[in-house]
Amino acid sequence: MKIKQDIRFRVYVAFTAICLLGLAIIFKAAWIQVKEGEQLRAMAKQLLTRNTVLPAERGNIYTEDGYLLCSSIPQFDLRVDFSVIDSTLFFKNVDQLSKGLSAAFADASPAQYRKQLADGYAKNLKYYLLKKNVPYYHYQTVRSLPVFDKGQRRGGLIVESKTKRINPYGMLAYRTIGLFRENARTVGLESTCDSVLKGENGRRMERKLTGGVWMPVEGSITEPMNGSDIVTTLDISIQGVAEHALLNVLKQFKCQYGTAIVMEVATGKIRAMVNLGLQSNGTYWEDYNYAMTLAEPGSTFKLATLTALLNDGYINVEDKVDCHGGQKQFADRVMHDSHHGLGVMPIKEAFAHSSNVAMGSLAYKHYAGNPKKFVKHLKDLHLNTKTGIDLLGETKPYMIEPGEKDWRATTLPWMATGYGIMISPLHTCMLYNAVANNGKMMKPYLISAIKEYGKDVKVFNPTVLNEKIASAEAIKQLQACTREVAISGTAKAIATPYYNISGKTGTSQVSDKGIPYSAKVYQGSFVGYFPSEAPRYTVCVVIRTQKHATSYYGGALAAPVFRMIADKIFANGMGIWSGPLDSLSALNKGVVARHAATGGTYHRIMQSLGLAPVTGIDRASLATITTDSNKKTQYVKQSIYYGIVPDVKGLGLKDAVYLLENEGMKVTINGRGTIQQQSIAPGTRVTKGQQIVLVLS
Repeated sequence: MKIKQDIRFRVYVAFTAICLLGLAIIFKAAWIQVKEGEQLRAMAKQLLTRNTVLPAERGNIYTEDGYLLCSSIPQFDLRVDFSVIDSTLFFKNVDQLSKGLSAAFADASPAQYRKQLADGYAKNLKYYLLKKNVPYYHYQTVRSLPVFDKGQRRGGLIVESKTKRINPYGMLAYRTIGLFRENARTVGLESTCDSVLKGENGRRMERKLTGGVWMPVEGSITEPMNGSDIVTTLDISIQGVAEHALLNVLKQFKCQYGTAIVMEVATGKIRAMVNLGLQSNGTYWEDYNYAMTLAEPGSTFKLATLTALLNDGYINVEDKVDCHGGQKQFADRVMHDSHHGLGVMPIKEAFAHSSNVAMGSLAYKHYAGNPKKFVKHLKDLHLNTKTGIDLLGETKPYMIEPGEKDWRATTLPWMATGYGIMISPLHTCMLYNAVANNGKMMKPYLISAIKEYGKDVKVFNPTVLNEKIASAEAIKQLQACTREVAISGTAKAIATPYYNISGKTGTSQVSDKGIPYSAKVYQGSFVGYFPSEAPRYTVCVVIRTQKHATSYYGGALAAPVFRMIADKIFANGMGIWSGPLDSLSALNKGVVARHAATGGTYHRIMQSLGLAPVTGIDRASLATITTDSNKKTQYVKQSIYYGIVPDVKGLGLKDAVYLLENEGMKVTINGRGTIQQQSIAPGTRVTKGQQIVLVLS
């Protein structure tokens, strides 16, 4: 009896345990279904599906006349999965594959490539890096080689695509244009216009099939929206001239940095903006936007002082002013001119000779009792606010105002000569441009339009900041003063018989960013416009010296840069010289280089040299040029056939792009200089919209 009870008890316990276990399973299943089901189903789905990002193509940056300043080109990282390659296939073709790789990349011999491949195969590597950053035309060659032409599953070639942002013209306007880099700081227009350029990425859902192949799910694709293109106001020819001129002077005098700005008088368009800084290896590079860097401007600021005095009717520029021999005491400080000996003279001449004492005396005489009136004039000239140029990072100017703790009895006369106020070269350029523009102050700007697929979606028009900075009579007197500078004043050395120059030199001793005045670092500048009678461009050049420089005056450093820039612009667009330009005279020795170029290019060259213009070929034709024994110019027209890819090797980038785009081809550029290779052989029939890659030296 006792045994039966014991057995029955055990059966009940076991049965109860089984029932409880069953209930627990049911409860857990219900819990999973209700509470965790959605998460677990999503996890299971992720094992079989995935979302793939379809990157948008970043927009290009162009000049107004269609030159490409910045673009994206495809690049590829090539890897190899040796584990999927059949041994017979590999060893039968490895020699031919090695030869193909050696020929394509030209960086190792076939024997070296064979050793790399054989080592990778012996180790059964599944993610072996063959080559990084391969351009499209090399990628096309590699994928057609034996073994790799079998695809990823049999040939083992793994292709990882990406895009590279390039500036075809290298350093030219590099800081202004900027360069987009993933996970890195972006500057210039690339940063300002990032939201416009980047577009919107698309997405696609893919399902994993048997065998590990991923296939798009029908109806799940959201196409990417490519970025819009930016059209800038920059002129690549003027930019090149300005860079060359500034770089020559920086190298000659071993300066710390320099900037050159070219602004179109009537519109405020920035046609060139050069920013070159000295690097540790002794070269110069577009490393910082010095055009927007604040500093005490020095004597170029005297134009603002004259504007205030004329607006209030206190002076006429023919009135006499005493320069006191170039030395005068204000309160507890003595002001000096850079050159002593100036006495009583017309204000116009004192301005031309850049007398600090004259400008300081006039400002002190008329505004010492009400300095706020003087400062208000400066504010009316927008010298206390940002210019508003379409670049990020612009800093608001610094100006001491009456009533502040730093305002002293000597602040007013020194401010009248360009000290005690910090503005950028762009502000100075804007001020002189207003005088050139008969008093109308224009906002400087860099973006001309936004385009999508070649059509304008937004156009940016010139903006007037101040319709009249002074009366017509005052403007006339200001123009007379700036003209006198290049006639009898501190810039007379850059005067030319071919056109008239107006402007002002400036030299200021620097004390900023931890640099004391005792370090004797100077800023030499020249800002002016040309031709004086009907100005087209305003040019501002500012150069910062290194410590204890021996040459630092604006007339010696910056003014020659202005002259070189103005010469080239005038020769190319505003007249024909009767003789060769100073900067080009060395080229005019009777022999002309025999390089192929378009007729339009040769026309501009011959015009600049004062030689007979191109005849017998139109501007769109390709030609070579030579001289005979009598030094007579001859042009030989080169044959280009419609619908056939031309041979552009040896040409400059502009001419090559012009010829290829004329045939309806899309051009991608790699490198800088002259064309060394083209991805499509000359003589090939053109397919409209076909992409061609040009490799530059």
